[in-house]
Amino acid sequence: MINRIGKVAVLGSGIMGSGIAAHLANVGIPTLLLDIVPKELTSAEEKQGLNLEHLNVRNRLANDALEKLKKQKPAPLAKKENISLIDTGNMEDDMKRLSEVDWIIEVVVENLDIKKKVFAEVDKYRKEGSIVSSNTSGISIEAMASGRSSDFQKHFLGTHFFNPPRYLKLLEVIRTKDTSDEVFQFMKTFGENVLGKGVVEAKDTPNFIANRIGTYGLLITVREMLKRGFSVGEVDSVTGPVIGRPKSATFRTLDVVGLDTFLHVAKNVYDQVQGEEKNVFDPPEIMTTMAEKGWIGSKAGKGFYYKKKTDKGSEILELDLESMEYVERKKLKAPSLQKSKQAKSKEDKLKALVYADDRAGEIIWNILKPALIYSAELCYEVADSIRSVDLAMKWGFGWELGPFETWDAIGLEESVKRMEEEGETVPAWVKEMLSKGYDSFYKGYNEYYHDGDYVKAEINKKVIYLKGLKDEKSNIILKNTGASLVDIGDDVACLEFHSPNNSIGLDVLQMINKSVKEVEKNYKGLVINNQGKNFCVGANLMMILMEAQDMNFPEIDLVVRQFQKAMATIRYSAKPVVSAPFGMTLGGGTEICLPSASIQASLETYMGLVEVGVGLIPGGGGNKELYLRQIERVPENTKIDLQAIANQVFETIATAKVGTSAQEAAQLGFIRPQDGISVNGDHLLHDGKEKALYLSNQGYQPPKRKKIPVVGETGYATMLLGAKQMYNSGYASEHDMKIAEKLAFVIAGGRVAKGTEVDEQYLLDIEREAFLSLVGEPKSQQRMQHMLAKGKPLRN
Repeated sequence: MINRIGKVAVLGSGIMGSGIAAHLANVGIPTLLLDIVPKELTSAEEKQGLNLEHLNVRNRLANDALEKLKKQKPAPLAKKENISLIDTGNMEDDMKRLSEVDWIIEVVVENLDIKKKVFAEVDKYRKEGSIVSSNTSGISIEAMASGRSSDFQKHFLGTHFFNPPRYLKLLEVIRTKDTSDEVFQFMKTFGENVLGKGVVEAKDTPNFIANRIGTYGLLITVREMLKRGFSVGEVDSVTGPVIGRPKSATFRTLDVVGLDTFLHVAKNVYDQVQGEEKNVFDPPEIMTTMAEKGWIGSKAGKGFYYKKKTDKGSEILELDLESMEYVERKKLKAPSLQKSKQAKSKEDKLKALVYADDRAGEIIWNILKPALIYSAELCYEVADSIRSVDLAMKWGFGWELGPFETWDAIGLEESVKRMEEEGETVPAWVKEMLSKGYDSFYKGYNEYYHDGDYVKAEINKKVIYLKGLKDEKSNIILKNTGASLVDIGDDVACLEFHSPNNSIGLDVLQMINKSVKEVEKNYKGLVINNQGKNFCVGANLMMILMEAQDMNFPEIDLVVRQFQKAMATIRYSAKPVVSAPFGMTLGGGTEICLPSASIQASLETYMGLVEVGVGLIPGGGGNKELYLRQIERVPENTKIDLQAIANQVFETIATAKVGTSAQEAAQLGFIRPQDGISVNGDHLLHDGKEKALYLSNQGYQPPKRKKIPVVGETGYATMLLGAKQMYNSGYASEHDMKIAEKLAFVIAGGRVAKGTEVDEQYLLDIEREAFLSLVGEPKSQQRMQHMLAKGKPLRN
């Protein structure tokens, strides 16, 4: 009976192997990382007088991989300290240690013979009942398991992670005919609940689901580009976010993946399929030429793009596929792109492009059409359902809509009619579905077409879809333009922001006050969460800037007072308020979390008080709340070093430190030990709800208002010492110093003696005054304007 995985071994310490080890460490699982023994010494090892038998040499590959983990971007480790959970070794001396682990993951070179040799060794040393899996991206799982012991075969499966493992959600799991149902079900549940993955069951076919369809789509795009005379940059400008795909679009994706890796993946399918499909997986000559030249992408410094350093900084050039020279990057211009931008819904945005009679419409239709038909032809060969295919593409390739969702979005009947008019053959099951009167693959948020009818999706109980709940109007308790209060069951309500970028304006603040009042009367608790791209990127900066430029400071003063009041409403609510942040949780987004009874954060939460970047300081009580949190962390009966706490809070806010994971946010003091972290973002609302219910059932009492000890004038001077050093060294501007002075004054508690106890309202008043004075500064307004226009801070 399998009930837990306490320790894991990863065999192979390359990018994927070390990345998987890092993700296991992120979720707290001790991991043994092994690789082969080097056959030659490096020059550095020779200088040290080492020989091939020295342990440092024998473990070199795994040790080097560990060092690389510390420097990689984006960071594979949620916090640097997680690396201590990874132990290294080699695949000769340390195979006996496999008897200590519950799961062994093979991540060696993509060669069946080598993998089989590795598994023969694993079979000798593993303990009975331990799970063994391969991270192959497409080699037959069945073939790998042949010849192994019965217990090995029962406990063997494919677990295909996507790179980088921390960030890409997809985990494809593939069984053999011998994999036990118990093992397979356990790994699916473990993958979702412990590793935080979106788990999709794939069939044992070449490249499984996502790589098969994704590779096909990329190759079709290259062919259509060459056939129709588009440039690399033109294609990328219409195959990224405008059609719901990642910013890396087509050719930037190929550069990041590496053309050598991509061609290997394509060859794996090419070798195993027939007919027209084989032709598509035979890459265009231009791609093999580039690979021969070594122009394989980012790791080689050049691929479809080349970053050239000039006097004005870096310039990104695109490869002209005729001359094979790097030239200025082009963007496609077409009327449909503007029309799509103005459309409101995803469906209307896509339709505006797909059916357009212009250059954008030409390339997008001719890329999407074959990809949709191929997905339908392949669906039941590689997966159990259309939903599995859609989830695999969304979680593995970052698509906003899977192929069947895309087909629904552009209109199934309309598109099929056009496809057939153009001589295409649409798979029989799609035609049969249409003939029965079913004109879409999906119905609502949780039903999809399967085997002649709509069926309900099996959804983990830990997944709560706000959109699905809101389809039932009776679940919407309160609503305005900026936010909705939604009944999520079990006497818990969710406050969902839906303003542009989930920014905070008066409408959102009004809903916070109304929601807390409603929950205090009729519910056990409140969760603040939404299911947009980011939790909250802060206050409505555009509104603040416009009012400041109009010299309408009374209006800004009103907004700041309302913000502070709403945060106090959260803090002193009679019922527990749980904030459940994820993604960007910046400035005002962090200020909403800090006064909550508890935080339940997604592991991928980027949290910080970043107002100095726009020439301001936090204005919604964030300075006071972060300072209070640090004081409250000091154990009872321990002397509080107020100056050390003030210095730490000052440095965190003055340098706009952001935790790039919930674990880092905890190190910065934004998240407390009693708060929670959800590894699976899809479970976040459920986890927040459970936290609210737990607090309610424990007889939750709000905190009592109390006086706060501050460092006063002497502490103010101490805080500024570091800022002055930065200014004198040229690292901070005069305006940075002005902001630092205002911030230090607020954290110090103004012109009072060290140790004076002040009330919260006093701290909020001096914070508001400092905020308003900075809003009026021309240089702060320049910073706000620059952030709104460019999306990055201005140093002035």
